[in-house]
Amino acid sequence: MKAKLMAVALAATTLMAQDSRNTNVPNTDTHVTMPEYKTLADWEARRKQLREHFLSAAGLNPMPEKTPLNPRIFGHTDHKDYTIDNVVFETMPGFYLGGNLYKPKGKTGKLPGLLIAHGHWIYGRLENQQLDSMPTQGVNMARQGYIVFAYDMIGYNDTAQLPHEFDGKPERLWTYGVFGLQSWNSIRALDYLESLSEVDHSRMGITGASGGATQAMVLSALDDRVAFSSPVNMISASMQGGCICENAYCLRRGTSNLELAAMMAPKPMLVVAATGDWTKNVPREEFPAIRHIWELYGKADNIEAVQFNLPHNYNKDSREAVYAFFAKHVLSQTQPPKEKEVEAERIQDMLAFFARPMPANALTADKVFEQWKEMSRRQSKAITDPEAIRARLRFALAAEWPEKVEFRESALYRSGAGDHVPARWTVGQGDPVLYLHPDGAAAAAKSPAVTKLLADHRSVLLIDAFQTGSAKAPRDRNAHHFLTFNVTDDAARVQDILTAARFLMSTGAKRVEIAGEGNALVWALFAAAIAPEEIHLSAMPTGFTGSDKDFATRFYVPGLQRAGGLDAAMKLVQNKH
Repeated sequence: MKAKLMAVALAATTLMAQDSRNTNVPNTDTHVTMPEYKTLADWEARRKQLREHFLSAAGLNPMPEKTPLNPRIFGHTDHKDYTIDNVVFETMPGFYLGGNLYKPKGKTGKLPGLLIAHGHWIYGRLENQQLDSMPTQGVNMARQGYIVFAYDMIGYNDTAQLPHEFDGKPERLWTYGVFGLQSWNSIRALDYLESLSEVDHSRMGITGASGGATQAMVLSALDDRVAFSSPVNMISASMQGGCICENAYCLRRGTSNLELAAMMAPKPMLVVAATGDWTKNVPREEFPAIRHIWELYGKADNIEAVQFNLPHNYNKDSREAVYAFFAKHVLSQTQPPKEKEVEAERIQDMLAFFARPMPANALTADKVFEQWKEMSRRQSKAITDPEAIRARLRFALAAEWPEKVEFRESALYRSGAGDHVPARWTVGQGDPVLYLHPDGAAAAAKSPAVTKLLADHRSVLLIDAFQTGSAKAPRDRNAHHFLTFNVTDDAARVQDILTAARFLMSTGAKRVEIAGEGNALVWALFAAAIAPEEIHLSAMPTGFTGSDKDFATRFYVPGLQRAGGLDAAMKLVQNKH
C-alpha cells in the first residue's frame, strides 16, 4: 500500500495562538472562579481528588513518619489567669518547630485546642502592633477557655534552621520546600495539641491571617482532626498567595484557594475579609461561591463571612469576630467575648532559643535536605503496587491518557484541552511507530531510522513535541509563581507523547512502538511508564542515570525524584513487558 504522507504546514505564529499552554499562562494574580458542583456526590469525589493533589504538591504523599515530638519548654510566664510556655519540639528528627503555648488558669475539664499560624509580619508569632498581635490573641483566647499554640513559620524566631525562602532545581525535584515543610509542621503542631492531656480531641481548630490563613486552609484540607477554623484575609479569587511558602509545584494547577477553603465543609468556618486587600470582593464573589458547598451538606449555618473597612490585618476587630464565631460554635456561648488588654511580654522572654544554643541534635540546613531525600528514597522503595507508583509519577508529570484525540489540519488535538501538537502521519502497514527527535518532526524525518521505517512501509507518526520544531513559541515562564500553575516544557512533552500514543491506539493498533534519539527517549520512558496501555520502547535513553543533575539538565520536572525518579519509571516499564 502506497504510503500517504500528511505534513505539517502551520506557521509558528499560528501555533502561538492555538496552543493554550503558550497563550494561557495563569499565575497567582489570575482571576479564578469556583467550579459549580450540583450534587454532594460530585463534590465528595472532587474533594477526594483534591486531598491527594494537595498532599502530593506538599511532598506529603506518602506522609513522613510521625517520629517522637520530644517537646521541651524553655521559659515559663505565670499570670493571674493564664500561663505562657516557650515550647519547641521535633517535627522530624533534629528539625525543630518553636512556639508559645497559652493555657488558662482556673478552667476544668477538657478544653478546646487552637493553633494560630502567623503571616509575614516582621516578628511573626511575636508581632504586637495595631494591625496584628498574636500575643494579644493568644492570651485572650486562653482566658476564654482555649489551649492555644501559636507557632512559627519556617525561618522565623525559634524555627530558624532554614531560611523562610529557599528554592532551586534540586529542592524542587524532591518536593522539598517551605510550603511542604510548613504544612508538615502544622500537622505536627496539631499532634502536639492532641498530646496535651487537657485538650479535647474533638474540638481542635486553627486560625491565621495572610500566609497564616493559607496554612489554616491547608491544614483543614489535609487533616480531618481540624474541627473549626477561620482563615483571615486570604480567600480570594484574584490573588492566590504571594510567597513561595504558599506556592509549590502544581499546587494550584486546575484548582484554587476557593476549592482549598471549601474542603473545610461542612465544619464551622468563619471567613474574614478586608476592603483594603485582595479579599475586597469576598461578600459578593468568593463567599457565595464557597458557601454553596456547605449548602450541599445542609450545613450553611456553619459558614459565615465578615468584612472590615481596613487594610490587610488581623487586628482587634477581626480577632473579636473570630472570638464570637468560635464562642458560638465551639464553646456554645451566645455572648460574644470582647478583647481585653494584655500585659505585653518582652520578645526575648517569649523565645525558646534567645541567648541559648539549639539542641545538640539540631540539623544544619544541608542535613535537613539530606534527611528528606533519604526518607523519600526509603518510602519510594517500599511502594510496590504499580498503580500507586504510577499515580505518584502521574501527579509530578501532570499528564493524562486522553479519552479522545483528533487528527486534523496536520496536528493532534486532545479532547477538552487546548493543546496543539503538530504532526506528520504516514499510513502504512503493521503496528505504528512514533518516532521522536528532541528537535521535532523535521529533524526526525531526516533520521536514517525513519527513512528505513518508511521504506519498509511502516505506519510512522512524527510530532513536534511541546516547544520543539515548529511548536516553538514564546511562553511567559517568568509569570508570578509560574510552576504553581503550569508544568515545565519537559512535562508537557510527556503529555504530547501520550496524546500521540492515544491517537495511534485509536487507529486500531494493538500495540504502539516508540523509537527516537537523545533526550526524547527520556520523555518516552516516562510517558510509557504512566500510560495505562502497553507502549513498546525500541530503545532506552543512554547516559541518563537518574541523578539530580540529569533531571535538572536533561528532563526537568519538579517532584519526580520524590515520586521515585528513574527507578520508578523503569519498574513500571519492565512490569509491562
